[in-house]
Amino acid sequence: MTPHAWRRVALAFGVGALGAGAAPDGGTGDMPPNMERYSLVLLKRPLNPAPVADLDGLQQAHLAHLSAMHKAGKLVVAGPFGDQPDPRLRGMCLYRTSLAEAKALAEQDPAVKAGRLEVEALSWWVLKGAISFPTPDPTEHR
Repeated sequence: MTPHAWRRVALAFGVGALGAGAAPDGGTGDMPPNMERYSLVLLKRPLNPAPVADLDGLQQAHLAHLSAMHKAGKLVVAGPFGDQPDPRLRGMCLYRTSLAEAKALAEQDPAVKAGRLEVEALSWWVLKGAISFPTPDPTEHR
């Protein structure tokens, strides 16, 4: 996503929250009618990451997990961070599932199970229609 598109998303979120007259409630009640929720997972490096003999193999398994989640229609987009102020922040995943399901799916990632990454999950609210993501075609083979 281009920097301009990210600014548009951020602006849409701010305008949507203000325009609704109420801030999102963190998932404990009804969603404001003009908002939609995604589940955002931050992948972080633990303070003491577990040693792994085959880091390349683990990275391939991590990418295969993300690909499978995308093909299943659960994962919207994922990718690593660059230029972040906290080097523990490694990447993010945006799911179109409940928060509990997104967290459970992220915890099945081989890199998380191996102790190389840890999961932080939160809800992300955006103005309806401000962003859209294509749904993967299950018949498409990549």
